[in-house]
Amino acid sequence: MNRSPARAAGLGALALLMLLLAPLAAAKDGMSLQQVALTRSVTDVAIQPQGGAIAYILSVPRVPGQDKDGPAWAELHVVDTAGRSRPYISGQVNVAAPRWLPDGGIAFLMRGAGDNYRSLYRIPFDGGGAQRLRMLDSDIRNFSVSPDGQQVALVALEPEDPELKAMRDKGFNAQVVEEGTRRARVWIAALDDPAAAATPLEIEGSVQSVHWSPAGDRLALVVTPNERIDDVMVAARVRIVRARDGRKLGRVDNPGKLGQLAWNTDGSQLAIISAQDANDPREGRLTVVGRDGGAQRDLLPGLEGHVWNLQWRDPHRMVFISNEGTATRIGEVDLDGNQRTLLARDTPVYSRLALARDGRLALVGSTPQHPPEVFTLAAGAHAPQRLTDNNPWLADVTLARQEVVRYTARDGLEIEGILVHPLQRRRNAQVPLLLFVHGGPESHVSNGWVTSYSQPVQHAAAKGFASFLPNYRASTGRGVAFSKLNHGRPAQEEFDDLIDGVEHLVASGLVDRSKVGISGGSYGGYATAWGATWYSEHFAAAVMFVAITDKIGLLGTSDIPNEFHRSHYQVWPWEDWDLFTRASPIRHVQRNRTPTLILHGDADPRVDPTQSRSMYRYLKLAGKAPVRLVLYPGEGHGNARAASRWDYSLRLMQWMEHYLQGPGGEPPAAQLDYRFE
Repeated sequence: MNRSPARAAGLGALALLMLLLAPLAAAKDGMSLQQVALTRSVTDVAIQPQGGAIAYILSVPRVPGQDKDGPAWAELHVVDTAGRSRPYISGQVNVAAPRWLPDGGIAFLMRGAGDNYRSLYRIPFDGGGAQRLRMLDSDIRNFSVSPDGQQVALVALEPEDPELKAMRDKGFNAQVVEEGTRRARVWIAALDDPAAAATPLEIEGSVQSVHWSPAGDRLALVVTPNERIDDVMVAARVRIVRARDGRKLGRVDNPGKLGQLAWNTDGSQLAIISAQDANDPREGRLTVVGRDGGAQRDLLPGLEGHVWNLQWRDPHRMVFISNEGTATRIGEVDLDGNQRTLLARDTPVYSRLALARDGRLALVGSTPQHPPEVFTLAAGAHAPQRLTDNNPWLADVTLARQEVVRYTARDGLEIEGILVHPLQRRRNAQVPLLLFVHGGPESHVSNGWVTSYSQPVQHAAAKGFASFLPNYRASTGRGVAFSKLNHGRPAQEEFDDLIDGVEHLVASGLVDRSKVGISGGSYGGYATAWGATWYSEHFAAAVMFVAITDKIGLLGTSDIPNEFHRSHYQVWPWEDWDLFTRASPIRHVQRNRTPTLILHGDADPRVDPTQSRSMYRYLKLAGKAPVRLVLYPGEGHGNARAASRWDYSLRLMQWMEHYLQGPGGEPPAAQLDYRFE
């Protein structure tokens, strides 16, 4: 197979990575922060219809301080069922949405050299360079190819008005908040004639995704009233239109949040991963409707889990991934609701699946020993086969033991979490604990790979810490009722669960009660702020990230106030000012005795940076414990760039080591040593 310049660049980058990691891995004393920063992971898969090859997207971090700063690169690779993997588009690229075409090639999205916008590309499976198939006057967000491979439906924002752009370039760039946003539309384009104009369909609203029916005559669309993220999250609805002209054929009045859509193999049924009702905080019900929409029918009623991904096996049966507790289950269900389990074990934990005609599955899965990689499960097989190893240096790194822990909360509810033990522990010695609280709270932690830049638990283990990641009430993975247990009750039993988890680990003899730190981002940052104020006596250090601190201010500055109202409070501040005040950590700063590090992206639209600025100022004025505020220019709700992530990891560990293992007292030095060795 011919090697493109991009592939050669990718091989050079791999050689550099191995050179950087070789001396680090050889010590066999746990993960370093450098290794955490350079860990690669698979994010998406698409299996060849014949089942012989799997295209996948590989996330490749940049080297902090050495590469040009930015988010991780996204490469296109292909692996066969024998585990032979090859880079197809690699290097300084951002590839997305791989799809196998009827002609055997692979379609994908990328902004190539010379492109003004992200475009649709194709690369032959058997060799040759990538060729651009379609480009619009704005980034293509997603696409769906017609069953005969002759046409493609493209989703992109309307082109910007040339006159408005010209005036903006002259400095007239005032922004009218939540007005004048462009909508996203669907274009139908021929694949065999790139010069032919694409035809826009007249669709009411803004289109978020498109799904071409295998019958060839219709499209399933996810449509929102506009492009505001609040409406994208809670007001997305399914519409069925005729493929040739956009004429309305049907609709689905789904009650709330939406996940994946998928047509069955003959186009007679549409599967929709959906919320159960308007107040359901997370999509996860597996429902079906007919070809013209209509009422949704739940195929797995009462499921104490959340369906995340699905593929149809034939017109009557589908395969799905369900998050259940700290594990995932791969199951199969038919249109009558009869189901069976194909894979059910603690690990690997699966996040994506694709299905070939012969029944072979392609899976993205991780374990406590490795980040997400490509797996396959042959039809009739009972055990998956791992196909890729994108971090071979991990074989030489000694990793700490990881296990699922269950405990009883003070009101009798069973809570689960993931415990990562310290790499080395003196017999019967109590160790410091890092409590990492996930965001959402409509999220959860599974028993797979849990190390990241914001929770470097394997590195912390090497430094002598235990880490605990609890799935407190309101987490996903345990059904709708469990995920609603905090509705209208913010900062009450949900955060009591965190303290009960710490007490359980103290009682087990593992944890030193006086050396517990807490950290988290977004809603996890809210929990951290609560831990540093209301529950300050339990925590010797806190690191809060993009955190909620003032509930009233949050609702007035966030880009998702309606999502907060539906999925969390179900009451507006003017209906119960006291509830919002009591649940705000800034209301309780006088209780603070915990040294607190506050970090925030200064361009965060979700949790405005004023939340962190206010918390910093109030804690500073209260003067009960050390506090430091760090802002990341240009970063949003979570750090994306390599340098910002590296800074975060360094500061997190510096703060925890200083206050849980070191001298404590005044904060450690504000200036960091950024050398990447």
